[in-house]
Amino acid sequence: MAKITAVIDIGSNSARMVIYEKTSRFAFHLLHEVKSRVRLPENAYKNGGNLQSEAMQRTYDALENFLSIASSFKARKILCVATSALRDAPNKQEFISRVRTGLKLNIKVIDGEKEALYGAIACSNLLPKADALTIDIGGGSTEFSYIINGKVENTLSLALGTVRLKELYFDKNDIEGARAYINQELDKLSDIQISNLIGIGGTFRALSRAIMKDLKYPLNKLHSFEFSAKTMSSFIDKIMNANERKLKSLNIRPDRFDVIKPGSLIISELLKRKSDIDNLITSGVGVREGVYLSDLLRGQKDSGFPANFNPSVRYLLDSYIIDKNHSNHLAKLSKSIFDLTYESYDIDEKYKKALVIGAKLSPIGASLHNYSSNQHSYYLIQTALEYGFTHQEIILIATLTKYAKRKAPATAHITEYKNILPDERVAEFLSFIISLSSALLAHRPRDLKYEIGFSGNCLHVSSKENLYLVKDAVKNLEFPQGIRVEFK
Repeated sequence: MAKITAVIDIGSNSARMVIYEKTSRFAFHLLHEVKSRVRLPENAYKNGGNLQSEAMQRTYDALENFLSIASSFKARKILCVATSALRDAPNKQEFISRVRTGLKLNIKVIDGEKEALYGAIACSNLLPKADALTIDIGGGSTEFSYIINGKVENTLSLALGTVRLKELYFDKNDIEGARAYINQELDKLSDIQISNLIGIGGTFRALSRAIMKDLKYPLNKLHSFEFSAKTMSSFIDKIMNANERKLKSLNIRPDRFDVIKPGSLIISELLKRKSDIDNLITSGVGVREGVYLSDLLRGQKDSGFPANFNPSVRYLLDSYIIDKNHSNHLAKLSKSIFDLTYESYDIDEKYKKALVIGAKLSPIGASLHNYSSNQHSYYLIQTALEYGFTHQEIILIATLTKYAKRKAPATAHITEYKNILPDERVAEFLSFIISLSSALLAHRPRDLKYEIGFSGNCLHVSSKENLYLVKDAVKNLEFPQGIRVEFK
């Protein structure tokens, strides 16, 4: 697969392009993202579904600029898909041929089932594992799929979309007509009981972003943001009764004013029908990422990453770890100390995953600058540890790296993230383990030659190596109450 790949998604509301760079076989990161609100099917639904010349020109111009951007990044592969805006249009071939001739770009028009599949592939690989119903609200259609035990099942595309509903019902102020049409389409959805709803697409992200601001949520990260169905339903009630001035005060962007109500009504009616759904998860990924992953992971069983592989962790290791041996030593020592002590200090074993990843990633900031390296590590992890983690895991891992080799996490920091961090005692204990592991490696050994035991609240450390710097580093640590370290 090409090292740098551009993926273009021509939707009904917007055309978008993402550019990804591989850092190793399955690791990648986002280099660039751009979108244009082209509204390709604007006025089409009033004209027999035919695309109108002005909308086609807007989209053509956007694609021309996209290709220029892709060229500037030296993208070796460009994948372009189009969804309901083109597949529903009787005159779609006119636009496809024009783009092929004028821009040398081949557009692949995908059907609704494929669109649903791509979105679900992105969610099943790039969100924390959970059985869920996915919903992807577009301008012309809405796609659904079920993710069960990590596999995509029951994909479905319905003729529901924000632009479609706007032009057919909302522009005529026929809200009840829109409601009846939505429910007629939702009758086709499989009646599988499930508690999680994953939201894909601009409408769901716009609502989630506004709810984050309303809740004064402490972490500025939309992907993997979780909240209750009750919160969404209450917020949608405000949206449906709001004028443009009120929509702005609810933190809805002006470019969403005309389509936020149709999209909100789809979600509202779905939640009324699916009363078993109580937890909502926001996805920052969708069709584009699904197209990219299908290419990246072709040949992999079930289109998934290898076992115990995370693309964000591997990207950070590939890009920012100078001494991989040292990073691995930190992870191994931290795991060993945790295994020896967690039961005695009543620490849930579930925190071991975050601890080991935090230990392995803690040196990444040093590659930017030695001074303030912990702060650099903290920032990189908080922003770039994007895929496959809950917000609780991300902020915990970032916190552990921020305070590695330092004092215990500051009370002000714990308070700021109190709703998504474990209690102060747990954060302090885990942070100490990484700090102790860093101190035990102060002499930067090439091989681990430690024997560590634990009894009576004391860690017994023995080694035949010269540990002068190690002992000095351990003396400067801030110990949790009751823990001691003795050298033999």
